[in-house]
Amino acid sequence: MTTGELPRYTGDASPYGGGDPYADYRTPGPAGFPFSHLPDLADRRLGAGVLAANDEFFAERENLLKPEAAHFDPEAFGHKGKIMDGWETRRRRGTDGDHPFPAEEDHDWALIRLGAPGVIRGIVVDTAHFRGNYPQSVSIEGACVEGSPSPAELLADGVKWTPLVPRTALGGHAANGFAVTAEQRFTHLRLNQHPDGGIARLRVHGEVAPAPRWLAALGTFDLAALENGGQVEDASDRFYSSPTNTIQPGRSRKMDDGWETRRRRGTGNDWVRYRLTGQSVIRAVEIDTGYLKGNSAGWAALSGRDGERGDWGELLPRTRLQPDTVHRFLLDAAPAVTHVRLDIFPDGGIARLRLHGALTEEGAARLAARHRERGGCPPPSGLG
Repeated sequence: MTTGELPRYTGDASPYGGGDPYADYRTPGPAGFPFSHLPDLADRRLGAGVLAANDEFFAERENLLKPEAAHFDPEAFGHKGKIMDGWETRRRRGTDGDHPFPAEEDHDWALIRLGAPGVIRGIVVDTAHFRGNYPQSVSIEGACVEGSPSPAELLADGVKWTPLVPRTALGGHAANGFAVTAEQRFTHLRLNQHPDGGIARLRVHGEVAPAPRWLAALGTFDLAALENGGQVEDASDRFYSSPTNTIQPGRSRKMDDGWETRRRRGTGNDWVRYRLTGQSVIRAVEIDTGYLKGNSAGWAALSGRDGERGDWGELLPRTRLQPDTVHRFLLDAAPAVTHVRLDIFPDGGIARLRLHGALTEEGAARLAARHRERGGCPPPSGLG
């Protein structure tokens, strides 16, 4: 499936008839959309948040960014009505009895701060369990504003909002996917639902684009971290959990918060290939097998290369790992690299990989050039 062939879902889903609430959920399948492999820039674990919404009468706006799938309890009711795991507004009305319907321009909105600024490749507006109470259509805009702007500053007249998803009809109880083609860096989104209704989850898939000046001020930082622009390019196995978990912020909190492969039979080994923030020199390595006890990798090795077609060279020889342990290694006189490959033997998993180091002059210059190409962010309105 290409981005030009994204499935479209419209109209109501059938009323819930009991049994598995996801049985008739409309989705492209386990593989997701063509952009689903990219990290979610609106992941709460990265620091994303829903800053404001004009209405959240039935269900709180914060539910939009929960990392887990939406839950449905058919018997859960509160003093305002049915309890839904999503963001749900009240029903809009017209001005009077002669004009009972909302005007064409009437709509509800929510402001979202991305956890990591980046270039957005695709957005999923998930209406799971909103079968007849989902919005008729949505539109989404993006803005790039550095710092920590307030909702009032984001909604000020001087802020430029770029259309990312035009007003488009939605389907109820469905994963509604939209490809985004704007080659710009964004920090915030404005999600509009027309005229009202409920959305279970919002996923914003893309590539992290860190601020070069911030990384320069840090000097030494984690070159593989998602929040710093590191990225998983490929992996041998994603059966139990995503390898992108290995570069998420913080320590893992449970077994599936890392990367775990299926049980390998025969020869061979599993691996993950990472693209670093930029060309850099790694000085220290952490391999964490937290919460992986009977299924941690037995051994690990690291290799690196400079450029897309460079030769792979050894950074860390094959080394024995212990379960549920943080392993730390110092690298002496490591070469400059842009990519790193982690090999685990024979299979299993790791929770986190940290590659501490600094950008080279060439790496810093390339990162700054990419930042300029994607458009720098102005400060929030009123802050100079």
